[in-house]
Amino acid sequence: MNNGNRVSNTTVDVVLVGAGIMSATLGVMLKELQPDLSIEIFERLDSIAAESSDAMNNAGTGHSAFCELNYTPQKKDGTVSADKAIQIAEQFEITKEFWAHLVENKFVGKPQTFISKIPHISFVWGADNVTYLKKRCEAMTKHHFFKAMEYSENHEQLKKWMPLVMEGRDESHTVAGSYMDIGTDVNFGALTRTLFNWLEKQPDVSLSLNHDVADIKRNKDNAWCIKVTDKASGQKRKLNAKFVFVGAGGGALPLLQKSGIAESKGFGGFPVSGQWLVCNNPAVVAKHNAKVYGKASVGAPPMSVPHLDTRMIDGKRALLFGPYAGFSTRFLKKGSLLDLFGSIKANNLLPLLAVGRDNWDLTKYLIGQVLQSPADRLKALQEYFPEAQATDWELEVAGQRVQVIKKDAKSTGVLQFGTEVVTAADGSISALLGASPGASTSVPIMVELIERCFKDKVKTPQWQAKLKQMIPSYGQSLVKDEALADATRARTSKVLGLV
Repeated sequence: MNNGNRVSNTTVDVVLVGAGIMSATLGVMLKELQPDLSIEIFERLDSIAAESSDAMNNAGTGHSAFCELNYTPQKKDGTVSADKAIQIAEQFEITKEFWAHLVENKFVGKPQTFISKIPHISFVWGADNVTYLKKRCEAMTKHHFFKAMEYSENHEQLKKWMPLVMEGRDESHTVAGSYMDIGTDVNFGALTRTLFNWLEKQPDVSLSLNHDVADIKRNKDNAWCIKVTDKASGQKRKLNAKFVFVGAGGGALPLLQKSGIAESKGFGGFPVSGQWLVCNNPAVVAKHNAKVYGKASVGAPPMSVPHLDTRMIDGKRALLFGPYAGFSTRFLKKGSLLDLFGSIKANNLLPLLAVGRDNWDLTKYLIGQVLQSPADRLKALQEYFPEAQATDWELEVAGQRVQVIKKDAKSTGVLQFGTEVVTAADGSISALLGASPGASTSVPIMVELIERCFKDKVKTPQWQAKLKQMIPSYGQSLVKDEALADATRARTSKVLGLV
């Protein structure tokens, strides 16, 4: 599919690789900041947001650290750190500011098409885990982002918050939960498609689906030569770009490596696949209205933290449990089994070997997940929903993630859970690697990228004014300013229909 506004020049200002939430966010921001920019977007599949941004391929949680226990690690002295949770909560508030701007300025229609209010709950069992959760709540409620968080060990109260989780549970079991009423569910696929719909209507913007970016090389003038193949016709094309963003999910690493920039050296990828159990019984779906997150198994990557999850997918209520992790050598759900092997280079071999050596717990965990039987998966579900029946659930394949492997100052290599923006020294090319909380923090990630890659322009009064229009808190700290944070959250909640 090619936009009628197709850029005819062989040189464009911006090329975006991948039609996911990151490219959509960056494209809209850049077009807002400088309307005369020419932009070409290439997507290897025949539809928008079909990989990591698709509703069934990600958690759909507006990651604000309300319920995700992996963002609040327990230190050796027994205390719980809320630092990362505070950082992520601020990033999601900034993201909501931009989304509110989109709604107010009619870039998108009704916010209910992509965001819904769904309570976020953490749930644990066992004395040690209950002690941890209590300490977590005590640490988090000291900060204004989480002052509304409730905590309970009372079975009757927990039944009100999450009836499915508590039905049939032994009253003598030691359990605890924390509750945040202002949690959200986000359909990133729906939002991504809406943003690209807006972009396609702008002058000098072209979106080409079913087009594979085969190579990225630097020209003598420091612009980038992009080689693209139309997968339907086989026709090949070259174009030059002043700036390139590689937002191709798991496919970003191979393209970043092809660019040859010094900053790409030493990076590798560790692919992790996933599956969901999806409830097919409407009566069961109707009884649950929350995202209930638990503690991850030893060695599990963050994307595999178990959760019993209410979702709104294309206007229909759904209930999912998982994700169950697995291993595949593909870097994309619709990628090649050779992806992992093709990414191994002389400059990242030692980090890859070091991660394999140092992450035996992860290896054992993934082997165990791959070997799970249907009975094993049902048993895991019943820890969160004791009365679950196998006949009410169907197994579906979730998304594919590539965790970042990078050189580390203290060791040969480290497996990094999270997102990493890799940018050339001159700011002419940038790529996003990694996974969660990715999509939920897309706006501050793209703002940081713009500040790195468009250093001169971002300092101009025009760009500064536009950034503050898109994100009213821009340049201020929601972490430090409680009044600003409260006012921001109240405004965006109203605009996004979350009150």
